This record gives sequence, structure tokens and C-alpha cells, in this order.
Amino acid sequence: MAHVGVPRGTARKRRSVALLATGVLTIPVLAGCTSDSEGPTPVAVPQDIAPASRDRVADGSTLTWAIDAVPATLNAYQADADSATTRITGALLPSLFPLDARGEPKLNPDYLESAKVIEQEPKQVVLYKLNQQAVWSDGREIGAPDFVAQWRALSGKDSAFWTARNAGYERIEKIERGKDDLQVRVTFSKPYADWRSLFSPLYPKEVTGSPGTFNDGARTTLKATAGPFRLRSVNKPKGTVVLDRNPRWWGDEAKLESLVFRAVDAKDRTAALTAGTVDVADIDATTANSIALAARYRGGNGQPPAHGPGADITPAAALRSWALAHGSDEEAAESAQLAREKNREAVAVYAAEQKSLSGFAVRKSLEPAYTQLALNGESGPLTDDRVRRAIARTLDRQELADTVLKPLGLPAKPPGSHLALAGQPGYKDGSGALGDQDAKEAQALLADAGWTVGGAVRRTEDTKAGSEAEEKKASAKATDKASAKATDKAAEEKTEKGEKGEKSEKEEKAEKDDKASREEGTYIVGDDKPGDGPAAGTGVTAQDKGPAGAYAPAGTAAPAPASLKDRLGKGGKPLTLRFVLPSGPGSQPLRTVGQKIAEMLDAIGISTQITKVDDADYFKDHIASGDYDMALYSWPATAYPATDGRPIFAKPEPATDGSLLVEQNYTRVGSDHIDQLFDRAVSELDANASRDLLKQADARIWAAAGSIPLYQRPQLVAVDKKLANIGAFGFAAPRYEDIGFTGRQAAGSPANRKK
Repeated sequence: MAHVGVPRGTARKRRSVALLATGVLTIPVLAGCTSDSEGPTPVAVPQDIAPASRDRVADGSTLTWAIDAVPATLNAYQADADSATTRITGALLPSLFPLDARGEPKLNPDYLESAKVIEQEPKQVVLYKLNQQAVWSDGREIGAPDFVAQWRALSGKDSAFWTARNAGYERIEKIERGKDDLQVRVTFSKPYADWRSLFSPLYPKEVTGSPGTFNDGARTTLKATAGPFRLRSVNKPKGTVVLDRNPRWWGDEAKLESLVFRAVDAKDRTAALTAGTVDVADIDATTANSIALAARYRGGNGQPPAHGPGADITPAAALRSWALAHGSDEEAAESAQLAREKNREAVAVYAAEQKSLSGFAVRKSLEPAYTQLALNGESGPLTDDRVRRAIARTLDRQELADTVLKPLGLPAKPPGSHLALAGQPGYKDGSGALGDQDAKEAQALLADAGWTVGGAVRRTEDTKAGSEAEEKKASAKATDKASAKATDKAAEEKTEKGEKGEKSEKEEKAEKDDKASREEGTYIVGDDKPGDGPAAGTGVTAQDKGPAGAYAPAGTAAPAPASLKDRLGKGGKPLTLRFVLPSGPGSQPLRTVGQKIAEMLDAIGISTQITKVDDADYFKDHIASGDYDMALYSWPATAYPATDGRPIFAKPEPATDGSLLVEQNYTRVGSDHIDQLFDRAVSELDANASRDLLKQADARIWAAAGSIPLYQRPQLVAVDKKLANIGAFGFAAPRYEDIGFTGRQAAGSPANRKK
């Protein structure tokens, strides 16, 4: 199921970016870490797939798996590839090092006999020995020509190939045939620690051999595949992609006869499950709750149902209804009989729905992705790293994680790393580089940056004028009463003139814009009355001051409104941050977390201007373009952080027009030192040394406070209870050939019953 606030596609793709430099951060805990002295952390939640041995899984039948949409392309290396592309190609194409349950790449014996670095000097050389049985579905053996064609297509040297990424391939100097086509020697021009990330998925040379076939030939079809399944059809009007068994597959035969991927919108998943048109679907908490309720549904035997229509009818009400339906008052009897019939029909429909849903189980784990609070360091108050760190130290990350995960029965430990998740070999909690939650320390950081309580109150010329007028009045009174009266009159005229002139055209426009934005779903957390009061940043208006001299000497401004007195500000400007959130029904968890963050910041005097935008516009028009101060979105985990993490956290490169080149680092926060650590890690062939460098980089990313990881996302999957080896996979890649129904299964899966 697609999630708003996730960069398109969870497959490994190009992650080139640029960001705003913040310089080298000096913090005491950034010294090297040694992975040898630390044991591996456990996976937060194991995968939940109802594992079963192959002998317990029936042969045959069809499984229907919900996806968000038929993918625009089946070429995983193109920019519009998405999660559906990844899921489908995973059953069709070679993956040389799929991830295991701990998120670690493991050699796939279906394709490789071995793969290892055989030389480091003078250059790194990797020798792949291919499985001798491995063939494409057209009968040609998988060999060195496929590796060469893919390298040339993805190296970035030929712009005719429309590729989304070339990470790693640009470091290859040459690829040679070994003793035969089943041995592939890859020589690198520069050392590359993440060499296992390459050639997965591997496409046949017929796809990657020319720009034409690469750009267009693999978008809607794959003529040759090499997985347990082969592609039978892609039908966009019907929203289906159909796979069937690959007769040339040399590994364990697929238990399923066919595998159907059906496009089902997230909001329609409950209805699809109820109707029996899908067997497996990623779901949200609402649908998971519906399935849990269905498991507890009891009706019939004269007893009222546990929930749903008729559940609120008490025995007394039922007796009165029966009496009316069979009474002597014909009009009342007819009305009661109609109501009883309508209720019976509703109960019957609901009971049927509950029976269908009760055939599903919710398998849950944590998705290999984390949701972060992004702080845009390109402009405004957040260009100051003290303000960013103060915001980060104000947040109760544990409370935010609890909000999302505890209601689902999942553990809620906030992530401690930007570059790995708990259970992965490179994981280490580096959040100490930023510091724990501490409101006093946050306020001290803000004060150091010039943002103080009361600083939002504008010190106008009127105050100074009033004070001077009072002194002149006192002095004149002792010598000349007439002169004092004249001075009073002049001061009053000056104050009145200031009151009329203070509200400039710019401020009036700001108030007008503020009113319009409130009508469109924007409001400011921190205002006493949302929707009322001056626009953010306008300070104290003439209206706030009241009549000059009414309660103080002429020319003295009235006290600032309470809404500004307790606000943090600087130079009469309140500290107000634009918080952009998606507005769609599937984005409710993000909005809930966003509201809690706004309340936490409000407690220390920071106002947040929350703006809710359409899901479709959220990422492209706001996050990617930098039109926000704060936002919530997610990054997928990776087994190759030295490659995939660098462009997300790298320093920006200025464009010729003076703008910043930003591709995936949407916080625009980074430093030279972070870049250097990534560069060293990706060239370090000693795995432990490379991980230590990444831990140092992560500590500096924490200290820069552009990205604040909040929680690992929940993974909820509705699965037919009779299915095995499928569900919430966590880190691991599915073994498609092992998926199937347990016990005897009639031809066609349950998803065929009501089509």
C-alpha cells in the first residue's frame, strides 16, 4: 500500500542530492566507534509470514495480491519505477544478494555458486561464478554478456539510456569473461564496498543492450525472465499483472500455479477483502481493526450481534418492536414491520461481510522504513543549527512512537540511526550526539540564537515617543504649565498618527493572506483563538494598543496581548514555523503525529503554522521544492548505506543560477565532514571499518539536526488464513516459490470465489 510522504519507490534508486552547508560540527561523542566491541542488536519485530515447510504447502491454485496500481514500468532502473515494480520483478528476475530477516544481503544459490573479492591491489576485482543451471526463460544461459550489457547501460557514460541511477556502476572499469561465460570478472577503477548491490535485479542483454529496448522495451513486458514465475500478461484497463510458473525454472518449483497482482486503491482494500477479490493486501489500522472485530463477531441463535447493525437493540426494545409489529394499530404495525425487515437485511449483509473478513489474519511487523521530522535548513529560522537542535530536543520521540505503534500492539522504540535500523549489522544508536529531550536545554539554545520569551512583542517607536513625552511633561510642569499642555497635545497627536500609520499595506496583505489560508486548512498552533488575531510575524498592531493615554501617560503602548507575551520571538517577530502535512484519509497517522509535535513546540513558545495539502501535491510541490519549514516523510532502510545514504545527507552543490542542487536531501542540511566519511566508507573494503565510518557520519547527521527519526513504520498485511510463507516480511525478500495454501486447496484461490 502506498504511503504519503514516502519518496517514490522503495527499491534502491538514484539518491543524488545537494544541501546547505553547516560546517564541521564539534561535539564530544563523535570519536570512532568499534563494531567489534558491540554485539548485534536484535530485530525490533520478527517477520510474520506463517512459515511452513514446502511439504505442507499444496501445489496449484492462484493467489491474488493487491498492489496500488499497475506499474508504469517493469524496468526497475527507470525513474518511474515504484514498489509494485519491485514486487513483480522480484518474482521474475535474478536477485544475486537478496536481504535476509536481519536486512543483510545473502548470496542466492539459485543464481550464484560464489561471488567474492579476489584482488584488492592494484585494483579491486570481484569474481562471480554463476549457477550452471541458471537460464533465461527463452533457454539462453545467464552469463557474462548480461553483466556487460547492464554495466554499459547503467554506467552513466551513455546519456541515451534513461536511467534513474548509476551508483556503483560508474566505478566499474571493465567486465571480462572468465574461463567461460559462467565466470564473470568485474574490475573496479575505485574500491567499492557495496559491490553486492550491483546486478540486482539482473536483466537479460536483450533489454539492456540498446537504448531503445532499455528505455521502452521493458516498460510493459519482459519477454525473457529468470525467476520461479514468468510474465503472462499486463492489463492496465483491468488493473492486473498475471504471472504463471516458469517451466524452465531450475530451482524449487513454485507452489502456486499463478500469481495475480491486482490494482486496489488503499481506500478500497476492506471492500476487496470482504468481496473476496484479493487474498493478500497491505492495509491500514482501520482495516486491521475491522478484521479484528470480524473475528469476534457472534450472531444468530436469537442473540443480538456483538457489533454492527442490531447490536444496540436491547431485549426490551426488541420486545416493544415485536409488540408494535403484531399490534392492533395497523399503521404502527406496518411501520414496525418495515423497520424490522430493514434491520434483518442489514444484519444479514453485515454478518456476511464479517464472515468473509474472519477468513483473514492480520500479520504484522515493522516495515524497513522510518518516519522522520524534516527541518528545512535552507531559509528562515531553521538555517540556524541551534534552532534545529532546540526543536529536536523539545520532542518526546518516545511519545510520538507510542502514538503510532502501541495501538497496533507493536514495540515503539524510536530509531537511533539514520543509516540502519535495529537488527541490521551496522546499527548503533547515535542519537546521543544530539542529546536527550530537555526543554530547558532547548530554551537555552533558542536564547543563544536570540529567540527569547517576550521577544515577539514589537518595540515600536510609540513607546519611546511616549516615554520622552512624559519626561518633557514633567519638566515643563515645573516651569510652564502651558508648555506642558502643548507638549501633551503634541504627544497625543503623534500617537494617534502612529496608530493610523502603523498598519502598513504589507501587514494588511499578510492579514488577508492569513485569513485565506485559514479557510483552506491552515492554522497556527499557539494562537489563543485560532483564526483570530494578527497574522504571524506582524507584531503588535495599533488595535492591540488601545486608546492612547487611557491607562498610561499619553503615547505609551498598551501591554502586548497574552498570545504574544509567552511566545518566543526576536526583534518583535514571533518564532513561527510552517508545518506542511498531507490531508488525505490515509495520512491520518502523520497528521496525528504532526499535531502532537505542534503541541510540544507550543509548550516552549514556538508557534507552528499547520498547512494541510493534497496527498498528490505533498511531495513534489512542497517537500522536494523546499516549500516548508517542517514536514513528515519516510525513508526506506537499505543494506548499502554508504551508497544510498550519502546523497540523502550530502552537502549541496550550487547550480549555475545560484540555487542549490537538491535531489533527495530535502532538508538541505549537510557538511563537508559528513561527505568525507561517506566517501571513505564506500571505498573501505573491510566491512567493520566501513560500518565504523558510517556510525561516525550518523552521529554528525544527528548533531546537524536536519532529520529527526521518530518511529519505524508499522507493516500490516491482511492474508487469507490458509496461506503460508507470506505476510509482513520485514526486511526480508519474499521467496515466491514457497508461497501457497496449506492443506488441500480447490482449483482457484478464495479470491476467485466472488469475482
